Amino acid sequence: MRPLHFLIVAAFCVTTTCAGLGQGFVDTVDPPFWWVDMPVQQVQLMVHGDALAQYQVSIDHPGVSIAASHHGDSPNYKFIYLDVAAGTAPGDLTLEWTHPNRPNRIAGKTTFSLKERKPKQAKGYSSADAICLITPDRFANGDPSNDAIEDLLEAPNRSDDHGRHGGDLAGIQQHLDYLSKMGFTAIWLNPLLENDQPQWSYHGYATTDYYRVDRRFGTNADYQALGAAARGYGLKLIMDMIMNHCGSEHPWMKDLPTKDWINNGGEFTPTTHRRTTLRDPYASPADRTRFTDGWFVKEMPDLNQRQPLLADYLIQNTLWWIEYLGLSGIRMDTYPYSDARFMTAWTCAVKAAYPHLNICGEEWSLNPAVLAYWQRGKDNADGYTSCLPGLLDFPLHHAFMQCMNEQEAWHSDWVRLYEMLGNDFLYPDPFNHIIFPDNHDMSRVHTQLGDDVRKTRLAMVFFATTRGIPQFYYGTEILMTNTGDDSHGNIRSDFPGGWAGDTTSGFSGIKIDQEALDFQEFTRRLLNWRQSANAVHNGQLIHYVPEGGSYVYFRQDEGTTVMVILNKSASTESLDLHRFDEVLASRRSLKNALTGENIPTQNDTVNIPGWTAWILEVE
Repeated sequence: MRPLHFLIVAAFCVTTTCAGLGQGFVDTVDPPFWWVDMPVQQVQLMVHGDALAQYQVSIDHPGVSIAASHHGDSPNYKFIYLDVAAGTAPGDLTLEWTHPNRPNRIAGKTTFSLKERKPKQAKGYSSADAICLITPDRFANGDPSNDAIEDLLEAPNRSDDHGRHGGDLAGIQQHLDYLSKMGFTAIWLNPLLENDQPQWSYHGYATTDYYRVDRRFGTNADYQALGAAARGYGLKLIMDMIMNHCGSEHPWMKDLPTKDWINNGGEFTPTTHRRTTLRDPYASPADRTRFTDGWFVKEMPDLNQRQPLLADYLIQNTLWWIEYLGLSGIRMDTYPYSDARFMTAWTCAVKAAYPHLNICGEEWSLNPAVLAYWQRGKDNADGYTSCLPGLLDFPLHHAFMQCMNEQEAWHSDWVRLYEMLGNDFLYPDPFNHIIFPDNHDMSRVHTQLGDDVRKTRLAMVFFATTRGIPQFYYGTEILMTNTGDDSHGNIRSDFPGGWAGDTTSGFSGIKIDQEALDFQEFTRRLLNWRQSANAVHNGQLIHYVPEGGSYVYFRQDEGTTVMVILNKSASTESLDLHRFDEVLASRRSLKNALTGENIPTQNDTVNIPGWTAWILEVE
């Protein structure tokens, strides 16, 4: 069995000297360090060591005082709350430990660093951005030397869809130029923190150390360097976080700080996954509790955020990573599974400390009313309030796929999408939702659309031009697919060219088929055009009742009008432009935004070829 943690002297800039108590006196301090002049004055230190709870702690450092000290049910934890006054000088402070039976003898000393704060001037992501979602293990292997780490449980096995393949932070950093040239302006990385699980650890959603990057991805410093390099390319960094659960191999599971640290007494009790029970006026209270307190899976113990020491730990951990990495945003996993009151406290604390930061919650429901409940500014009947800016818009995604794949019996194949957007009255701010054709938890969009490039092109144009913040999964630009195998390991397949010895490369185009190369170029033009399309970033959305196979909408601000026409019919359709004159104002000069081609109009009519996705600038 490996030690609970590596000695803090080796790992985290924190040192302990002990008077005859052995090296186990203090082995871990979370966080590993803090900063002066932070937007919050108080910092919680969670200190772990042999029988540490019985010791008393003191400090004598200018500007720093101990506000409170607590211990839980385990004899091995101490929770120390430090007040760090504004203007405190950076440097090392010393915690002195004494035993109640020997109050005049110092039993040990622990050094904790307060660093100079260097704000990174990060801006939050917004509807002006196009996000690339990356599963780090599957994007590019920039440093093969970290593929296998001797003291971590899972070794690499690229032949196993569910194993570790070796992608890492270095691989992402080496291809920032590619991402930037593609037209992306932000990257959302699936979790990178340590997942020391025996299997399926590549995805990152079973955290075993909240303050340490998994060494198979690199180091904390590598993550920080990636953020700085990304900003140099004009790319914002979005961190994937999980408040609901940890990994079953987290050291907590062998030594719980408190008896109520993990829901259901630390024993596996599955959640129902029935999210509607939280809003259902007829739901059994027991069902609500089982949903919230049940474990996502056996390998992911459910954290009890009602435990105040844990709640403080999680909030502070978030602030630490925002400051350390210079984040622009956070995507919060399994948002409704956590305690609702805690999520209010978490979102409000984060936004108060970092007002620029944007946050997106994952609420995988197809009902917009369920999503709306969680968004900041929603007036809920039960009085619940939140500071969550936006959510992942699963209802919009589902409606689009229905339009593509299911025959509508009345009016138009686009009616489901049109009516879903009509539900936006439920949201305080629908423009702050992240919209997407696919993500890491579902089949790739090209597969969802039957490997039909005509449909996939329609999807790209729609999600790049409608309201919201578009996110595209890595590889969509080269039509990556998982047809015939919808397992998560296959959905999250390797980007070609990211590994030494790959015979094909999406980065350079080597041995990529022509259809994929053409689609990559189309995506590049689309996303680079979008960067300066202010009407798409901030403009009004006006859409018209779909007729036949066509759906028409406009994005308009004070200086620009963009007309989007989507035709999923196999035949040419004629549009009478008079119908749109409340926006067009009799203008008939239409130019294809991606090609520069002038679109002919005759007798106030425009002909739309079958399977066309046009973005037209109105002049």
